[in-house]
Amino acid sequence: MIRLQKFMANAGVASRRQCEELIQEGKVTVNGRRAELGMSVDPDTDRVEVSGRKISLPNNHIYVMLNKPAGCVSTCSDDEGRRTVLDYLDGVEERVYPVGRLDYNTEGLLLLTNDGDFANKMTHPRHSVAKKYLTVIDGSIDDVDVRRLESGVTIDGRRTAPAVVKVLHREPDRTELLVIIHEGRNRQIRKMFEAVGKHATYIKRVAVGSLPLGDLKRGQYRHLSAAEIDKLRHDAAR
Repeated sequence: MIRLQKFMANAGVASRRQCEELIQEGKVTVNGRRAELGMSVDPDTDRVEVSGRKISLPNNHIYVMLNKPAGCVSTCSDDEGRRTVLDYLDGVEERVYPVGRLDYNTEGLLLLTNDGDFANKMTHPRHSVAKKYLTVIDGSIDDVDVRRLESGVTIDGRRTAPAVVKVLHREPDRTELLVIIHEGRNRQIRKMFEAVGKHATYIKRVAVGSLPLGDLKRGQYRHLSAAEIDKLRHDAAR
């Protein structure tokens, strides 16, 4: 037996958290009956459907990295009809979903997979996988505010974990920085700078753990190598 949300994630439906939301919204049935959060299923005998579509465990796992453009959502579908990251995966026949999210106006490295265990390790706070962002803000920032960002600021009622903030280039009207965090909270980079009175005009994720974005062009994707997958698993095991 396996927890329903874990089975759904392993089947490539969505992340565990998103699967929990689907269950709570009444979109999931088990053997024809509405599913409840917390229930377990037998992958060999139970029939699980999401929005009327039967799901099952994949025969093989897929791991993809996309250079997400700004102007699309990091979901498998969108009620507002906006473009999603799946629209950029022409040629990927397997059903995959994003590992975490980048907000609508943020670009850069986004992982997608149908391996629920891998996705959970990449996103669960206890694994603290580093995410690196190239960030541009309006105006300048002083050392006091940099230290505040590094030690933690309060966003959405909770203090952020320690971060690394490096100034890369200064101009009178803009500053480029590298920001390294180990969390994945909603719009975290933007909100961190808002907490010190700064406005981020550009954010690009350039690495996840030991995996750099490299020269992958905007809107393009590629499959990860076995060595890259092993390194990411090692990042999550530290």
